[in-house]
Amino acid sequence: MDIVVRTFDNKPERCAYTLCQLETVLADETDMTAGLANASAVLKLLLPDLNWAGFYMLRDGGLVLGPFQGKPAVSRIAPGSGVCGTAAESGRAQLVPDVHQHCNHIACDLASASELVLPIRVNGALYALLDMDSPVTNHFDKDDLETMQPLADAIGNWISKIIGE
Repeated sequence: MDIVVRTFDNKPERCAYTLCQLETVLADETDMTAGLANASAVLKLLLPDLNWAGFYMLRDGGLVLGPFQGKPAVSRIAPGSGVCGTAAESGRAQLVPDVHQHCNHIACDLASASELVLPIRVNGALYALLDMDSPVTNHFDKDDLETMQPLADAIGNWISKIIGE
């Protein structure tokens, strides 16, 4: 599988291209682990300045680490703990421009400076989280909430298809 890395002048074009590549990678995949592993690889490859991209799955009342690209991470997170736990508890995306100023941040990679966490829903219910970290402060902004949510939505649609819901 060969994915061409391209540069774009704006975030919407980059996200549209990334979405197309993501949908292509997931199209014929029927295994959750394989699909999410490749999805995290596509995101880390095509979205600039990421040092971590991956998934936390809602399991047994908390979050369990799923496939990812980057340094080793915390394998279990309680609701309300850290940026991902806050996203799980609230069901809403979390944008943290400077993780060093966030009192509830869980540091997996000390190089991380900003974080974006997007909910992944299956049939309207929170199923998982897409977590992306950057070593650049203020890397993510409010525009990213809008332009990157379709990536999480596409993953949720794919999950729904493979689990038969």
